[in-house]
Amino acid sequence: MTDFSNLPYRPNVGVALFNREGKLFVARRADLPGEIWQCPQGGIDEGEDPRTAALRELAEETGCTRATVLAERPEWLTYDLPTGLIGRALGGKYRGQTQKWFVLGFEGTDSDIRLDLHLPAEFDLWEWIEPEDLLQRNLGFKQELYEKLLPELKTLYQAASSDWLRTNRA
Repeated sequence: MTDFSNLPYRPNVGVALFNREGKLFVARRADLPGEIWQCPQGGIDEGEDPRTAALRELAEETGCTRATVLAERPEWLTYDLPTGLIGRALGGKYRGQTQKWFVLGFEGTDSDIRLDLHLPAEFDLWEWIEPEDLLQRNLGFKQELYEKLLPELKTLYQAASSDWLRTNRA
């Protein structure tokens, strides 16, 4: 059996994108079977700061460039890939990911979201949902991650959104 414990964690960002109604953007993975849903996320390029990476990943995965960073989760969150994916996923170079999460406010219209701008598309379907409904979706191996993370993201959004909502009415 191969020992993957020496593999590093991939630096990554996650994006919790909220609209003006307080609903959370979620999308279904196009490349995975089984209706797997998640928030946008992706790797941090060498020399890139996490905030810039979050905005870039959001644009690449959703076409959305009309969003403002409202808050940043102070701590990094680290998770391991399932045993069957270590050595195969993420180019086989990582044992998991260490993530910096950001809460963003969506300032556009639904037509600003385009999943087909960066091919191959990571997502094939998206929705605005009540944040607590995320945990009812099939989140695959990230279920535990979202169970831990979601209350914090909601709190960060609620703390940061009042000024943003006041100045960014539709």
